[in-house]
Amino acid sequence: MASKGQKYNKYPKEFKEALRTAYLKGEVTSSSIACDYGISVHTAETWVSKWNNPEKHGPKGLKKGRPKDSEIDWKERYEILKKYQAFLKAQRERK
Repeated sequence: MASKGQKYNKYPKEFKEALRTAYLKGEVTSSSIACDYGISVHTAETWVSKWNNPEKHGPKGLKKGRPKDSEIDWKERYEILKKYQAFLKAQRERK
């Protein structure tokens, strides 16, 4: 768990891609990546896990969470609401 005020290291894409190609060619291991480049062993193991099982970690660019306002069709939602209100009114009149 992260400590309050903890800073995370960010590594350039080129650096990670170079390590990835070296790992996939069999030139380095996750522990040697950690030792040689001063990276945490856990970080190196996480990277290796993602390189070995990309489908497990999901496709890149997958949007998560609630859609932004620009993606919501408000007119369509308004029409659905009007139809639902008419349905509820008809149900009340039946009783």
